Amino acid sequence: MRSSQRLSVVLASAAGAWPHEDWPAPDDPFVSRALRVSPPYRGLRETTADVVVLRCEDPAASFPGLLVDLRARGVPVIVVSPRQDTDMVVEAFRGGAGYLAEGDYCDQMLSSAAMAAAVGHTYLSPSASAALREGARRMAATDDAMERLRGLLSPREQQIMELLSTGLGARQIGQRLRLSEKTVRNNLSNIYAKLDARGSTDAVLRWLGATSVLRT
Repeated sequence: MRSSQRLSVVLASAAGAWPHEDWPAPDDPFVSRALRVSPPYRGLRETTADVVVLRCEDPAASFPGLLVDLRARGVPVIVVSPRQDTDMVVEAFRGGAGYLAEGDYCDQMLSSAAMAAAVGHTYLSPSASAALREGARRMAATDDAMERLRGLLSPREQQIMELLSTGLGARQIGQRLRLSEKTVRNNLSNIYAKLDARGSTDAVLRWLGATSVLRT
C-alpha cells in the first residue's frame, strides 16, 4: 500500500454482529471500502485487502486459525470483541493483532487502527492496553531484571516506550513529544536493537516485563 492510497478492509463478522454499518464514511481519510465476509471466512484465503478486521464474541475460538493463515501471507489483523480479559488480549497481541474492546473505541479510532496495522503497528484500545499491562504485571520479571532492562534505554527512549505501550504509533508519539515521525522511527530502531526485540510487539512485552510470554 502506498501512503497516498486509502485502505481496503475486509470485515470478518457474523451477520448482524458488526456495530458500525456506516463505516467507513465517504470522507474517511484512511479507509476507502470495507468488504463483509461471514463465517467460516473461507474467502479470506484469497483476499487482497490491506487489513482484516475480525469481529467475534470469543477470539480464542475464532482468532488463532485465521491469524495463522493471514499472517503467513502478511495480512495484518485487528480483533474487535466484547471480551476484555487479560489472557485474551495478551494472546491476540502476541499473535501480532491489534485489539479493540467494544464500547472502548469509535469509528475514527477504528480507521486509525486499520492504518496502524497496515504499516506494521499493533494498535490497542485503552482498556485493551490496560489488560495487556495487567498481564505484563502478572508475568513480570524480577524488579532487578526490569531495572536493568529499562536502564538500557535513554530517557527519551523510555518516554517513547511508555507511549508505544499505550497503543500509539510513531506519528502520534512524535506529536506528543514534538518530534518528527522520522526521529521517532529512528529511536524505535535503536530501542529494538537494545532490547533485542523483533519489532514493536516484542519490544512492548519486554518493556512491560512480560518477557515470559514470548517463550512458547
